[in-house]
Amino acid sequence: MVALPFRTATQLAAAVRSKKIGCVELLELYLKRIEKHNPKLNAIIALDVAGARARAKAADKALAKGDVWGPLHGVPMTIKESYDVAGMPTTWGDPALRANIAATDALSVTRLKAAGVTLFGKTNVPLMLADWQSYNAIYGTTNNPWDVARSPGGSSGGSAAALTAGLTGIEAGSDIGASIRNPAHYCGVYGHKPTWGIVSPRGHALPGRVAQADISVIGPLARGAEDLEIALEAMAGPDEIDDAGWRLKLRKPAHKKLRDFRIAVMFDDPNSAVDDDVQTPMRALVDFLARQKVRVSDTARPDIDMTEMHRLYIRLLRAATSGRQSDTAFDHNLAEVRRLPDDDFSYYAQMVRANTLSHRDWLAANERRHQMRLRWAEFFKDFDLLLCPAAASAAFPHDHAGERHERTIEVNGQRVPTTDQLFWAGISGVCYLPGTVAPIGLTPAGLPVGVQIIGPQYGDRTCLRFARLLERAYYAFQPPPGYD
Repeated sequence: MVALPFRTATQLAAAVRSKKIGCVELLELYLKRIEKHNPKLNAIIALDVAGARARAKAADKALAKGDVWGPLHGVPMTIKESYDVAGMPTTWGDPALRANIAATDALSVTRLKAAGVTLFGKTNVPLMLADWQSYNAIYGTTNNPWDVARSPGGSSGGSAAALTAGLTGIEAGSDIGASIRNPAHYCGVYGHKPTWGIVSPRGHALPGRVAQADISVIGPLARGAEDLEIALEAMAGPDEIDDAGWRLKLRKPAHKKLRDFRIAVMFDDPNSAVDDDVQTPMRALVDFLARQKVRVSDTARPDIDMTEMHRLYIRLLRAATSGRQSDTAFDHNLAEVRRLPDDDFSYYAQMVRANTLSHRDWLAANERRHQMRLRWAEFFKDFDLLLCPAAASAAFPHDHAGERHERTIEVNGQRVPTTDQLFWAGISGVCYLPGTVAPIGLTPAGLPVGVQIIGPQYGDRTCLRFARLLERAYYAFQPPPGYD
């Protein structure tokens, strides 16, 4: 078994319940590790030490009386900065929100506390959660524990980095453009993007916002697949208003063994080339699955034009985030749309058109989305899951120059737009599908690679079951060197 700081939340909770370690003792272990390792990572950017110590003491007293608060009793937890935690800042990395102190906990924070966690800090994000890096003018830059010259991903990059370095027990992030899946892949941990709508985002929003954004979800990150199951069960379900009318009942997985699954796999796509260093571990995984008698197809696809789906995702994604524009930015984008030729499908052109989309055009895009959603449902009658990359490459070097859409990454020796890999974000995001990322190996340079496990709408538990089986039989979380 790995060293205590790197154990899963499930294992940490078991150690607490069996009295092998106390809740206060476990919290202090992580606080000391933060003092030692966080300065070079800058993953954890806010702490509530006094509040956490008080809760850990109460957790120890409760356990002494035989009172277990929940499955994560006494597990120290940090959470993405964008979640409201009473008494702590919620800035989304925006200096204009530096003074914004949350008055109450986000609903998911309340539910995770009810599951027993000791919440003690917050982790870094990019400005407005809008990058596959995690840096901002308030808190600075977060580094990848495997190579501090590289990004840990974003926008839940601080979450993944803290988990990877053994600075926290479990985490939660958000995802509209792979912001859970991308950091999990870059850092070698587990992450789950839930089916849209099953986890209430109340308390995970900019000040004054209450409506759930299209495509956007919140969900857990962890060092183990079982942790994702436990955290999702804690977080999911209706809020107090919806609770009056509906209940969430996710279907149990139909299969208990790897060989029972019917798997489709994508290694690459013309819309987003995938680096060989990512494809090689994926092909090794598929070879393993074949040896386990898993039915695998590398040609099966839903009856969908993937280029059209990708463009539709960009359209709906950038429409979903368009409300953040100032009036001046909106007017500028309108002028840009007028000058762009109709046949310009560069990311920039698609972005500014979506930023100024009329409601009539949005309705047409949404109708097309739902037509594709039905085709995905047909596909999942024949296959349980689709495996594909989480991103086009392993973690890339820090690059803060210019605008995000102007930057490039290296894929198979060529410089390509970093925004190309939004294809791998949208493949599950645009039609509300769940996606789990599980680590499957390392590149020759020693960087983590994860596989994205996509299931049918509301098939979250099937994705998580498959990730857990892979964890047991194939590959599990590996701590990076240098964090003893």
